[in-house]
Amino acid sequence: MIRIGHGYDVHAFADNRKCILGGVDVPCEKGLLGHSDADVLLHAVSDSLLGAAALGDIGKHFPDTDERYKGADSLVLLKDVCELINSKGYEVVNIDATVIAQMPKLAPFIDQMRCNIAGALGVDVDFVSVKATTEEKLGFTGRKEGISAHCVCLIEKI
Repeated sequence: MIRIGHGYDVHAFADNRKCILGGVDVPCEKGLLGHSDADVLLHAVSDSLLGAAALGDIGKHFPDTDERYKGADSLVLLKDVCELINSKGYEVVNIDATVIAQMPKLAPFIDQMRCNIAGALGVDVDFVSVKATTEEKLGFTGRKEGISAHCVCLIEKI
């Protein structure tokens, strides 16, 4: 049995924060605001996996009201999500994610993001796609107010 999941996340830019995307500290004049490290890409990946397994979303499993997750490394949370779906009898088949950001430029960091996601999920990097695009200066991402990400995944019952 195969199942498809979709995840979406958004975080606003903030001063005095890092811009962590796909587990990479990307140089940027602003970082992302959030309870954890605010890794919008990994949050979308996590939500897609949880959704595919009908297990809710990351807010259910890692609530921002829980101090244990303050400043949490989203790669660690993604590993936990993978263990959770594995415990329900699923394994990851593939990940296809898109980051929407006017800034920073992400092309130099895409390969490392793919490797980080693949490592957290225990899959070959060839099963992980990460893309980046702008919105041609339209909308909140185009106005450099924040970053969003979408992810589609396929999981399979093992």
